[in-house]
Amino acid sequence: MSDLRQQALDYHAQPIPGKIAIALTKPAETVRDLALAYSPGVAEPVREIAANPDDAYRYTGKGNLVAVISNGTAILGLGNLGPLASKPVMEGKALLFKRFAGIDAIDIEVKHETSAQFIDTVAAIADTFGGINLEDIKAPECFEIERALIERCDIPVFHDDQHGTAIVTAAGLLNALEVQGKLIGDSRIVCMGAGAAATACMDLLITCGAKPHNIFMLDRQGVIHSGRTDLNQYKQRFANDTPLRTLMDVIDGADVFVGVSGPDVLPAEAVALMAPNPVIFACSNPDPEIKPALAHSVRGDLIMGTGRSDYPNQINNVICFPFIFRGALDARASRINDAMKVAAVEAIRALVKEPVPAEVLTAAGVETLTFGKDYVIPKPMDARLLPRVARAVALAAVASGVARIALPADYMQE
Repeated sequence: MSDLRQQALDYHAQPIPGKIAIALTKPAETVRDLALAYSPGVAEPVREIAANPDDAYRYTGKGNLVAVISNGTAILGLGNLGPLASKPVMEGKALLFKRFAGIDAIDIEVKHETSAQFIDTVAAIADTFGGINLEDIKAPECFEIERALIERCDIPVFHDDQHGTAIVTAAGLLNALEVQGKLIGDSRIVCMGAGAAATACMDLLITCGAKPHNIFMLDRQGVIHSGRTDLNQYKQRFANDTPLRTLMDVIDGADVFVGVSGPDVLPAEAVALMAPNPVIFACSNPDPEIKPALAHSVRGDLIMGTGRSDYPNQINNVICFPFIFRGALDARASRINDAMKVAAVEAIRALVKEPVPAEVLTAAGVETLTFGKDYVIPKPMDARLLPRVARAVALAAVASGVARIALPADYMQE
């Protein structure tokens, strides 16, 4: 770990500090180039945009530009370390946007005293961008912030910690249940954690067919049930009318465990109580809710996923968010709605049922990948994710009425 720490610091510091930079898209070598790029030529697109604001997409980089915005109140698993400390993470997100979807992204870290100030700040600058990716904002403030910005902004606003996690989790879980011979509508689901990722995951699973009465969510005080008086409005939506109070109570006979909480909170004894052919997605990073080796030692019929790249079935948001934004930007969507999220889920889960290209196997360091217990979600380096997910999302934007331009018939066709 000490070696990894130094390597990470060197990676960020050398040869140039940081992970992103500005690149020019037009020549700037001659006097004529400068006359076109700036004064006097730049006045012409200014006039066009003043007359028709949509022309900003024609004459500027707005349509391929995403703001990655945080206040640093929930940085990875490190907690509230402030806006400036979040900058390496936000630059990293910008790197992923560019690497996987060709999207230009710039990080913005916001100091504020109230959620209203944060909302006002972001809303005031939103027109600069084609989309906004909110990141590492703690619950429950993140719910209010995202909802308000969706209402106030005329571009997609997407809190990836909520919806990116939910989309990848739903895709992997639906596939895992298929392998295990189960249906989501019949499955008993235990969710350890009640923050932004947990509530978004359960919301999307319900959209995908899970039954609310089969979902048991736990926070630090135990099961979220209808008799509790300490629940905020977001947890209240998942209050189950049940006499069960502890993890050991609700895990008995459960088909699914989804962990978005912390390390080593799922004991082996709990895994032993789960229904035949269970699914465990233990997504706490870097240390999952239960170590895969321990879980598999208890249950040979288990499908296991984690947030780590060194185990099978990595639940990784990079499988989703660059391509969601690619499709949303290309359709010039006003928002990212449930139809687009479900389209992303279906496109992601379908990909693992196809033969895997050799270059993906090489990048993953394996000889073979076949749809089954150790392969229910695509590898992040699978280049097919871009055209498949972006096309599905863009077509869903058109079908659901939030797209503002027509797509060519061959958009993202491979």
